[in-house]
Amino acid sequence: MRNTRTRDRDVPGPPPTAWDEIVPGLWMGGHYRTDPAGELRPAVVADEFDLVISLFTRTGHGPGPRAEHVVAHMPDAGLTAAQLRTVQRLARTAGFALDTGLATLVRCHSGYNRSGLVVAQCLVERGMTPAEAIALVRRRRSPWALHNDTFTAYLTTGLDAAAQLVELDPLG
Repeated sequence: MRNTRTRDRDVPGPPPTAWDEIVPGLWMGGHYRTDPAGELRPAVVADEFDLVISLFTRTGHGPGPRAEHVVAHMPDAGLTAAQLRTVQRLARTAGFALDTGLATLVRCHSGYNRSGLVVAQCLVERGMTPAEAIALVRRRRSPWALHNDTFTAYLTTGLDAAAQLVELDPLG
């Protein structure tokens, strides 16, 4: 498995909760949580959700057989235009799931950045401003959610425009 997560020395480990509900039916979380002693513990999904969107995977972390599982490995760093379009597709998938009443979890390693980008984009597509979506994700999940400045810039710029800009960058 390739490493898709960057280490941020100043950022605390994952929140103590495995996942948190951002809006009714839309949850955000990680594959790990931090226990009260500060130790990293697995956050294993069983049958709590109808749809699980994973941007990072680990064997044995679920979901159970009842859930639909969509996997799109993504780095916790600058994204390509194709990856930004995948974020848009995943956000639309989460939105469709919400519209049909499916309990949906979007998760990455710690439940901060990659999952936050997809969840916030879903909220933007449902009518929130990027600032409102970012603030809600941080309030409901963790103040450290979406601490990746590149990801918040993508949301503020708009993912369509960000993808076009990335395509124009000869180094990207």
